Amino acid sequence: MVYQQKPWLNIYDPRINEHVSIDHQSLYDFLQDAVNRYNTKPAFTFLGRVWSYHETKILTDRLAAALHEVGFQKGDRLAIMLPNSPHYIFTLFGTFRLGGIAVQVNPMYVEREIEHVLHDSGSEYIVVLDTLYPKVKKAQPQTSIKKVLVVSFGGTKMELDDGDFYFDDFLDSEGTIPQIEINRNEDVALLQYTGGTTGFSKGVMLTHSNLLANFNQVCDFSYKACLERPENFKMITVLPMFHVYGLSSVALCGIREGANQILLPRFDPREVMETVKREKPFQMSGVPTMFIALNSQPDLEDYGFNELYYISCGGAPLPVETAKTFEVRTGAKLLDGYGLSEAAPTVIFNPPFVPRKYGSIGIPVQSTIARIVQETDEGFVDAPVGEAGELIIQGPQVMKGYWNLPEETATVIKDGWLFTGDVAKMDEDGYFYILDRKKDMIIASGYNVYPREIEEVLYQLEEIEEALVVGVPDPYRGETVKAYVKLKASAIISEEEIKQFGRENLAPYKAPKEVEILSELPKSTVGKLLRRVLRDQEKAKVKA
Repeated sequence: MVYQQKPWLNIYDPRINEHVSIDHQSLYDFLQDAVNRYNTKPAFTFLGRVWSYHETKILTDRLAAALHEVGFQKGDRLAIMLPNSPHYIFTLFGTFRLGGIAVQVNPMYVEREIEHVLHDSGSEYIVVLDTLYPKVKKAQPQTSIKKVLVVSFGGTKMELDDGDFYFDDFLDSEGTIPQIEINRNEDVALLQYTGGTTGFSKGVMLTHSNLLANFNQVCDFSYKACLERPENFKMITVLPMFHVYGLSSVALCGIREGANQILLPRFDPREVMETVKREKPFQMSGVPTMFIALNSQPDLEDYGFNELYYISCGGAPLPVETAKTFEVRTGAKLLDGYGLSEAAPTVIFNPPFVPRKYGSIGIPVQSTIARIVQETDEGFVDAPVGEAGELIIQGPQVMKGYWNLPEETATVIKDGWLFTGDVAKMDEDGYFYILDRKKDMIIASGYNVYPREIEEVLYQLEEIEEALVVGVPDPYRGETVKAYVKLKASAIISEEEIKQFGRENLAPYKAPKEVEILSELPKSTVGKLLRRVLRDQEKAKVKA
C-alpha cells in the first residue's frame, strides 16, 4: 500500500531531514555515547542530590554485573515499579545492558493489576519502592518473581524477606558483565502495558529500534531548529517514566541532549511552579490535566514560564481553551502532540518551527507516514482532505506487537500499517486533527457526533474546569448526548445554563440533552480523563 501524499514535508525546517537517523546498535550503546559526550555534566537532580552522566553509567554497570551474577540472562524480564528517580534510569539501562526486557509497572496499581502484569510478562525480577514492597509480596506467590530489589529514598528501612535486597546493597558486587549481542530491530527492550480499555491490559513490545527511533524523532523536531539552546540546560521531568511518553519523549530525550533533568516523583502544581521559578528550565512536558491544574493557580503569571523554550503536551486531547488560557496567562508556548503506546509513543507533533494552528496535533515526525482512511466495500481508501476517517500510521517507532497476543496484534497492524482507532482529519497543509476515538463516537438520529467537539465548546464556559461527553441510550434518537462537568473552585452555574449554552453553540443533535455536575471526573494514574468509565457507568444503569 504505497502512499505518496506528504504535504507536511513542505513545512519542515531545512535543518530537519525527512528520515530519522539511528546511530546506535542498542539503548545501552546510546547511554554509553551520551556518557562519552557529557561525562561529568549533571544528568539528574533528585531530592537535593545530583548524579552526573559518568556516575549514571557506573551505577548502571554495577547493577548489570550484580544481576548477571544471580543468573539474569538475555530475554529475561525485570519489572520496574518506581516513581521518577535516578534509580529508574539505572535499572532500565542495567536491564538493557544484559539484553533483558524492562517491564513498566505503574506504582499506583492495586494488587490485582500488579499480579496481572507480573504474571503476564513472566517477570522474575522486580525493582520496587520500599512503600510498595508489601503490595508486591502479596502478589508474588501468583507470579514468577524470584528476587525483589527495594529502593529507599531515606528514613527507617524495613526488614526484607530472605532473598530480597535493598538496591544499594545489591550493587555491592565485583562481578563481570558479558558482551551481549543486540539485534535492535528484533530484540524487545520494553514491555509497556496499555491502560486496558477493555478487560486486562496488553503488553506492547517495543524494540531497541522503536525507542531509539522515537526519542531521536522527538529530539530532532524539538531542538534541531533551535538557534539559542544553552550549552547546559535543565528539563523538568515530571511526567512519569512508567508511561512511555514520560520515558521516551522526555527522559530519554533529556539524556540525548545532555540535559540536567530535575526529577519530580509526582505532579503538584505549586511544586512545578516553584521549580520553574528556581531552576529556570529550558523545556518541560505535561498532560492536559496538568495544565488545567496550573491554570487554576491564581498567581501562575509570576513564575517565569515564558522563559521556557517551549512546553509540550500529550497523552490526551488538549482542549483549545486550556491551551489559550495557559499561553495568555504565562506568555509561554504550549505545543500539542499525539502518540500511543503502540508507537513508542510519538507520531505527530507541533514542533516549535511550524506556524501554530490551535486544535491541531501538528505534523508527522520524521520517517513517519500518517493517513486518514475510510472503509468501503473495496477496502480502505484515503479520505479527501478535510474529511474524517481513521488515522493509520507507518514508521520505525511502531511496535513489534502485543506480548503473546498474535491475534490481537493482527487486528491493529495490517499490511504494515498501525490502525490507531482514532478518528481524525488532515488539512491541506498536512496538519492533523484528532476528532475522537472510533468507539467513543455517538450516533444520534443517524448523525455522527464526536464528543471532543462538544467538550471544546463546553470549555468556553469560564466556570467549567473539566468536561467529558458520552453517548447514552435514547428510545427515539438511538443515542443522545450527555455531558459530565467539573466546575472551577467557587464557580456557580446550573446544569440548565450549561445545556442552554450547548443549544446556542451546537447543532440540535449535538447539544447535550443531559448534564451532570460532579466534584471530580475519573482520571487515569497519569492524569488522563477517562471517558470510558462514565460510558460504562451509563451502560450499567441501563442493565440495572
